Amino acid sequence: MRTGTSGKIIGSLIALAALVTAAGLGLSFYLSSSSIHSLLTENHELNKALNNLTHEEQIGFVTVLSQEKNALGQITTQLRFVQTAAGRPKEIVDEQIFSIEGAVVHFDALIVKFSDQSVRDGKERALYLWRRIYGEQTPPERGQSIQLSDSAPERYHAITKSLNMKDRAIFWEAIWSLANDPNRLSQYGITAVFGNAVYTKVEPGKVYLFKIGATGQIYPEVVDY
Repeated sequence: MRTGTSGKIIGSLIALAALVTAAGLGLSFYLSSSSIHSLLTENHELNKALNNLTHEEQIGFVTVLSQEKNALGQITTQLRFVQTAAGRPKEIVDEQIFSIEGAVVHFDALIVKFSDQSVRDGKERALYLWRRIYGEQTPPERGQSIQLSDSAPERYHAITKSLNMKDRAIFWEAIWSLANDPNRLSQYGITAVFGNAVYTKVEPGKVYLFKIGATGQIYPEVVDY
């Protein structure tokens, strides 16, 4: 066999091998993608768990009533803070007017986080309790109270009932001691108790929708009037 012909045959075999390899990789990727697609679309329990973990609820909103600047350039913001029922954004459970120094406002909440497994199973969602509002130049301890952490508001009775405590008021009264007592926390499937202060620059003409994730992340979503 001539050298030229042999070279062509070898080249063809190499090209064929490369084609087969590429096809194999493509098939493998397709099968892998197909399996993932099937897993996500056909596994209802997984879908339910993912939805439980990523589901968010609107729990309130803020609008700016006025924002004025004095001769020294200092800004005073008057805002309306509305709390809505979790999962029922049209149901107003409380409403307060605050006057804040500055345009950057901090919203402080207490969060009770349950285990990811409890959230995935749909048994629990993070609990929250609004605490205070304050401006950027105001120390947190001088913040204006939204809801005292040592009380159990009527709207939280159904939530605290799920903790199966004989005296449900003790949950709010002893919340900070619970935060440092992992053994007591684990009895109720709680993994953490912590403060969460989010802040944003507010301005007239905007609505700041507060949402909370199943695992306790609170954030404001900005929309135009």
